[in-house]
Amino acid sequence: MEKSGLSAYRMQLLEGLTGSVVEIGAGNGLNFAHYPAGVTSVRAVEPDPYLRIIALKNAGEAPVPVEVVDGLSGSLPGADGEFDAAVVSLVLCSVDQAGALREIRRVLKPAGQLRFLEHVRAPSSGMRWVQRVLDATIWPRLAGGCHMGRDTVGAMQGAGFKIERIDEFVFPLTQVPSPASSCVIGVARPA
Repeated sequence: MEKSGLSAYRMQLLEGLTGSVVEIGAGNGLNFAHYPAGVTSVRAVEPDPYLRIIALKNAGEAPVPVEVVDGLSGSLPGADGEFDAAVVSLVLCSVDQAGALREIRRVLKPAGQLRFLEHVRAPSSGMRWVQRVLDATIWPRLAGGCHMGRDTVGAMQGAGFKIERIDEFVFPLTQVPSPASSCVIGVARPA
């Protein structure tokens, strides 16, 4: 996926960030290499012990200071208003969105920003039907709790975020689109 273009989307996601950042669901730390020099620190929250081990290795090679910590999206390790930015990439599909977004708002400074790269509910009714069927049956068990048909943008707005910039795209580009290929990337701020 990285070689097919996901790495370029990660760079776009993080471009221009400055100050202190909390990354929720950091996974194996593939974003770390793309943080720009203006970022003073990253607190990377990852609940899975195996992924944290890989993330720690990637943190050691990052161009900015990265602290990898255990934690959950619904109870982020951070003080109220501590961070200039929060980053989520391919994580809001598998967590309690309302709880995660509430916590992100709590730890963000009032003028902070939420950077997001997520796969979301498909624009066509036919593909949305496929997503609903798969989400209700086998997909979450096969894909680490992922629910590909969520209205993530609506959830961000419902949690009090104002979308400043959003781009919709399909990834990966294949002849037959995957039910998980509808994606968004963008910036939101607390309203």
